[in-house]
Amino acid sequence: MRVLAIDSSGLTATVAVVEEDRTLAEYTIDYKKTHSQTLLPMIDQVAKMIELDLSTIDAIAVAGGPGSFTGLRIGSATAKGLGLALGKPLVHIPTVDALAYQVYGCENIICPIMDARRNQVYTGLYTFSYKAGKKEDTNQVDPAFQVIRMQMAIGVDELIQRLNRYNRPVVFLGDGVPVYKEMIEGKIKVPYSFAPAYMNRQRAAVVGALGIDYYKKGKYETAMEHQPDYLRVSQAERERAEREKNSVLTYRELKVEDAAAIAEMERQTFTDAWSEKSILETVEQSQTVCLVAEKAGRIAGYVLSYVVAGESEIARIAVDKDRRHQGIGHFLMKSLESECKKRQVEKILLEVRESNKQARSFYQKEGFVVDGKRPDFYADPKEDAVLMSYLLEK
Repeated sequence: MRVLAIDSSGLTATVAVVEEDRTLAEYTIDYKKTHSQTLLPMIDQVAKMIELDLSTIDAIAVAGGPGSFTGLRIGSATAKGLGLALGKPLVHIPTVDALAYQVYGCENIICPIMDARRNQVYTGLYTFSYKAGKKEDTNQVDPAFQVIRMQMAIGVDELIQRLNRYNRPVVFLGDGVPVYKEMIEGKIKVPYSFAPAYMNRQRAAVVGALGIDYYKKGKYETAMEHQPDYLRVSQAERERAEREKNSVLTYRELKVEDAAAIAEMERQTFTDAWSEKSILETVEQSQTVCLVAEKAGRIAGYVLSYVVAGESEIARIAVDKDRRHQGIGHFLMKSLESECKKRQVEKILLEVRESNKQARSFYQKEGFVVDGKRPDFYADPKEDAVLMSYLLEK
């Protein structure tokens, strides 16, 4: 079996071609260049040096995280692209699994640590068991790789406390060692050691070797299925979430340039989703009230309604699926009411599927009353529509 292995999850970029009994080639670089500059040229160079036809590989093993968000995206995108082009499966190797596998045969606790900033590390706890790896009726022993604790993001203090409770010797390795070495030395109470420097960085040959083992156990996926494991959100996403948490809801008129985003929200919400063209046609009509709710500059929901003869009929209303149960639907209804009053609208109308109890309950809480039914109004499946209205205060 032949595997192309890729790891760009940390500071190091590394690629290798591995077979079951040897490493054909390995190219590793840890210098001041981004992985987007180095990874594909490294693969191309390795293939040329060993005269490799990439179509002859059986699978692509990729370090799937945790690690650098940018590095993981580059590595995963490269592996997915090659997998799709070559029609080859991907073997997703947790980054810290591969780091630990470098200390082959060690019966102590193996603790790879990758610096995750803010006194946190990405880690897992591992060991090799000779007892579990003994072959029946022979003297052969192939130590079995065992996961004590799966990969996780954890504070360094908490990690050290857990290790102290195991009361077993620990081997530390990874790019987090030079960052947290003094803290570990000051607080660890069990016997410990630090792996040599050459083990503190990722190696694609190890990713490939572990990839072969996982592949034989059926642990592989299609290129389309592959997604990296970030374990926690990125700094940019944390900052955006904080901005959204502290920001206020606002509303404005729906613009032509919003149509694509609204169409996507339609597809996520409704089985009979409106197309971008339908939304544009509605927005461009003069007798409509089309509003979006925004939070921190991002559309959180929308409402589309038609105004005829002093009445406004709601055609569509939806809230982004990640922002539901935050009062945005209520905010949209009050915003629509405010805009309708400016147009001397006296009543707001709508219809809803009879079986949609959640929506009916929401409208009733907003002050809507049931006026009647429209038999067999909906199709796929066929169902009655419940007619509701809300009388605006003058």
